[in-house]
Amino acid sequence: MDLLIRINKFLNKVLTLTGGAFLIAMILLTCANIFIRQFYIPIRGTFELMGYAGAVVTAFALGYTQFTNGHISVDVVVNRYPKPVKRLIRLINHGVCSFFFFIAAWQVVQKALTLKNAGELSETLRIIYYPFTLAVALGCFVLSLALFTDFLKVVFPQKAGAK
Repeated sequence: MDLLIRINKFLNKVLTLTGGAFLIAMILLTCANIFIRQFYIPIRGTFELMGYAGAVVTAFALGYTQFTNGHISVDVVVNRYPKPVKRLIRLINHGVCSFFFFIAAWQVVQKALTLKNAGELSETLRIIYYPFTLAVALGCFVLSLALFTDFLKVVFPQKAGAK
């Protein structure tokens, strides 16, 4: 279990740093586009690049947010249930969500491979964009791993003083 948590932590750290780099690039591109637009024509393909980078930033943040319990949860009703029912609900929730995002990652990989085999290019800049699709799949897979880790934490709870 500790190994899985360490792998999860490492993957989420790498993806968060990469997503942060993409976010900084988005900020710089936006500022450059605003500045250049005052004197010349806007930077070509900005909207396209922002869309791809935004997808990467969002996908790479999913697993980290789950790993750090940063997602919003509305548990007004669930808080009234007894502990065994709460545990069962968490077990079902983490299990179903982990499975769902694993299937989503797999389907997005299939879509990326279809785009690659078809030789699809972006409309404005004519760049290949299946790598961005694969990045989204990676984000979904890491989220699935984080949810699976949470599932295992519910199945095998650790004692308060145990490491």
